[in-house]
Amino acid sequence: MTFGDIARKPLTFLTMLVAAVSFTASPQTVFAQDQAVTAPIEAPVDAAPADTAAPAAEAAPAFEHYGPDMIKGQPTPGGLGFQDQYTANGNYALWMHDAILLPITVVISLFVLALLLWVIARYNRRSNTVPSKTSHNTLIEIVWTVIPVLILVVIAVPSITLISRQYKSPPEDAITIKANGYQWYWGYEYVDNGGFEVISNMLSDEDALSAGEPHQLAVDNRMVVPVGVPIRLQTFGADVIHSFGIPSLWFKIDAVPGRINERVLTIQEPGIYYGQCMELCGARHGYMPIAIEARPLEEFNAWVLSQPGGTTPELEAAAAAEAAAAEAEAVAGEGDANANEAPAVGTEAVAPDAIAPTI
Repeated sequence: MTFGDIARKPLTFLTMLVAAVSFTASPQTVFAQDQAVTAPIEAPVDAAPADTAAPAAEAAPAFEHYGPDMIKGQPTPGGLGFQDQYTANGNYALWMHDAILLPITVVISLFVLALLLWVIARYNRRSNTVPSKTSHNTLIEIVWTVIPVLILVVIAVPSITLISRQYKSPPEDAITIKANGYQWYWGYEYVDNGGFEVISNMLSDEDALSAGEPHQLAVDNRMVVPVGVPIRLQTFGADVIHSFGIPSLWFKIDAVPGRINERVLTIQEPGIYYGQCMELCGARHGYMPIAIEARPLEEFNAWVLSQPGGTTPELEAAAAAEAAAAEAEAVAGEGDANANEAPAVGTEAVAPDAIAPTI
């Protein structure tokens, strides 16, 4: 045995001893590091949201839609006239029909019927064996020309007024809602409230009847609008021509692919109003109903805020004002900092060595 062998044996034993101690201590060190790393991360996650979740849930309650007791615009069994109207244009049109068109129609119909019966009784072959040879009567010709003209003028004045009112341009502060027609459902895009879109499909007969709503008119998602606020209702056809029609609101406008049509709509009372697509648009044309739920402005804003990405002009204006104020404050702070760093005007820095000693 040489001296090198004697020296190597203690070194080998020492190396094995150090390796064993390190292997034994390494799992505990790693476990301690894992605890040290994970402990600060898990503590805030468990504590902070638990304190804020309950107030957030209480501050934003779930929005409740109207029930069937608020249905106002719908067809009635055995109805003969127009539905009850809930817009100013609808009331005007209903008055024009009931007070002008219907009486004129009834009077003219009865007058023509009376003339027909009189001619049958007075000028038949048995009562009038020698027929008259009169070919002209100036008075009668003037009468049957002037009276129809006057009747048409009486009808034309309110008719032109109604047309003018229906196509009046929306005011600048009107809320813009875009109704997109698809085969065969509707999508309502709230342009001024974040741009989100609500997809509306017809409910099955079972679901509609269980909810107390009319089948083939009830939908899963209604078009929610504010009451008493002008609405700039735009229509667009995503595939073929559709038509957005609500009889109880006296509103109908086509949805054409490639162009946007718009009209103003102002609903007078809260409630639910039903309509349908009124343009043949394919196999399931009769199964794309329209349901409008009119709510007060405060409730409409609450519904908008409950939608993903929904916002109101008031919140957007407040956020813009805060951003402008923060930007102005930041600019003012930068200006103050630059003023403090700049040297005084008319002064120069003088090195200490350049100052002459005084005696």
